[in-house]
Amino acid sequence: MDAGKCLLSRRIGASRYNVSSIFFPVSLKLTPAQFQEASALLVEVLQFAAPADALLSAHFRRNPKLGSQDRALIADCVYGVLRKFLALRWLMPEGTPRLWLLVWLARFQGISLRELEPLIREKDREKLLEAKSKPLEGAPLSVHAELPDWVIGSLQATQSDAEILTLGRALQTAAPLDLRVNTLKDSREAVLDLLIKQGVQAQATPYSPWGIRIKTPLDLSRHVLFKKGVIEVQDEGSQLLALLTGARRGEMVADLCAGAGGKTLALGAAMASSGRLYAFDINEKRLGKLSPRLKRSGLSNVTAQLINSENDTRLKRLAGKLDRVLIDAPCSGLGTLRRNPDLKFRQSPETVASLTQTQASLIRAGAKMLKPGGRLVYATCSLLPQENQNIVEAFLGEHPEFVLVPATDALASQRIELNTGDFLQMSPARHGTDGFFAALLQKQ
Repeated sequence: MDAGKCLLSRRIGASRYNVSSIFFPVSLKLTPAQFQEASALLVEVLQFAAPADALLSAHFRRNPKLGSQDRALIADCVYGVLRKFLALRWLMPEGTPRLWLLVWLARFQGISLRELEPLIREKDREKLLEAKSKPLEGAPLSVHAELPDWVIGSLQATQSDAEILTLGRALQTAAPLDLRVNTLKDSREAVLDLLIKQGVQAQATPYSPWGIRIKTPLDLSRHVLFKKGVIEVQDEGSQLLALLTGARRGEMVADLCAGAGGKTLALGAAMASSGRLYAFDINEKRLGKLSPRLKRSGLSNVTAQLINSENDTRLKRLAGKLDRVLIDAPCSGLGTLRRNPDLKFRQSPETVASLTQTQASLIRAGAKMLKPGGRLVYATCSLLPQENQNIVEAFLGEHPEFVLVPATDALASQRIELNTGDFLQMSPARHGTDGFFAALLQKQ
């Protein structure tokens, strides 16, 4: 996805719920055929020319004979190598995708070389032994945190090296599967009780009153609760963005970068399907995915509109009329590295610089739509201050008619006890969610 063209799309190549989050950990006992499939895929994925989840999905479509177990094993291998790629390159600088996969299996999955014997070529044995025993103590912070130097440099503006290391290690883990209960159709307690009775390991999320976290495999597409629109897949942090917006019954609200509509649906339920809720986006394909979800949800207050930019006349007609605006701005997506570990290699200081221009333009466009007293939530799934605090502080400096409302206070008014200060800053290391940033601004 081109950052320069898709101004209102949700983020560059950062699909929050991709193939990496569908599969749960499996026993990594690879057959030679499975190993070859994973190695061949890594050759393509490690070029970083396209999102890894898209490449895997396309590969599985081209190879329909691969069973679910095959797909799970292959996906685990590909994402495992991506999550440890900086360490793998440091351990074996002259490696290949095949060799890096073997090192990942031996070094980070604890599989003995004896067990890997059917997969090892004799000429590679000495290299593998060396990489397996090479100490990591002398490696730089970027290797231990699995974050490129330019990302670490940005994070050091607000975090210590110890904090960055803790964050980096959390981002190397696989993300959980979070669900949002559609409270128009059922309560979280009733849904949780039903799932547990069905043998699903599930628990309430600690912060969002709508959320359920799943710990066992679950085929959601076939589950009756999903078909009836009672549950949707949505990270708890994403649910909190919708809650921070504070949308109420009867209000006029806009989701300015709606994408496939996850937060639109959450906002609509919070509004009890009353008032008017606009879902705007410039990506027709992504916005089209909202239609079946909207039908399942039972919402009747949503109007989805395709626009050409943040300067579209459809937005200008709403100037000064809205109670709430949510801007889930296109960003680097680095807060989603648990699900999209390849993103850190497909982003750069140059792409971030381009994105910050878009983000500044979007927050100004959203602000124009608010009536006096209206509230705007500016949010990203980025960890970088230049996409987050810097954008908000620059906007407030230019617009004295807006004030920052402390996120902690706004959430407390909804009986959510979560203290992250003036801004909502969710971290996989501290909160178990994807990395999110949000600021709540009120027009005087």
